[in-house]
Amino acid sequence: MRWMRPGILVLLLPLFACSHTASGPSSAAYAETQKAPLVDEAYRIQAGDQLDIKFFYNKDLNEQVTVRPDGRISLQLVKSVVAAGLTPEQLTDRLTKAYATHLKDPEITVIVRSFSSQRIYVDGEVGKPGLIPLTGPTTVRQAISQAGGFLYTGNPTDVLLIRRGPENQTLAMMLNMQKVLDGTDLSQDIYLKPFDIVYVPKSAITNANLWIEQYLTRMVPRIGFTAAYPVGSGILGIDTTSTIITPAK
Repeated sequence: MRWMRPGILVLLLPLFACSHTASGPSSAAYAETQKAPLVDEAYRIQAGDQLDIKFFYNKDLNEQVTVRPDGRISLQLVKSVVAAGLTPEQLTDRLTKAYATHLKDPEITVIVRSFSSQRIYVDGEVGKPGLIPLTGPTTVRQAISQAGGFLYTGNPTDVLLIRRGPENQTLAMMLNMQKVLDGTDLSQDIYLKPFDIVYVPKSAITNANLWIEQYLTRMVPRIGFTAAYPVGSGILGIDTTSTIITPAK
């Protein structure tokens, strides 16, 4: 199991929809996603964060700024500086170097005063699809639970996770959450990052029922069908060797 570009995933999606198996981690990139975020992991500045820029010996240069949507901040004496993606310590080092051409031995500190909204999206066959605030370490299973859990029409074996890559490219991964639910492979329950999208597709049974409804009921209304579904039969409960089909009266 590894990250894929969505274009490739679209071609493979029909195969995933018919499959109820999912392999374990097979690459370093995938294994990395299984690690829980460290509680004391350094925070990285995001667009929308409000920052205090403080100068120890030049207090007239103190500023409170908001990180723009393009990830930059504008300050006195220096041009706009990229802040998004950096830790406060890294931004402090960057500003210290930028101001060194204007000030002698500048002493600067960066404080994150308020944080932008961190959120994820859960869509598809769940009880309450939509935005979910990401207030702490959250796994795929926890996010689906917060979104109302799987509907009976959902397919937990082929849950799709879409994530923004390090170079702003879109990546996708298929996860078998059924193995998480039954406890056979908890590594599938990876930790989410801000702006991840979790999509729960319809089950094969649901898609087949929809096909029957559309093509046998709507497309052939003048014929009509009545089917007997023997107890204990296969998919859709239809035993093709004994199904009784009679014309509608």
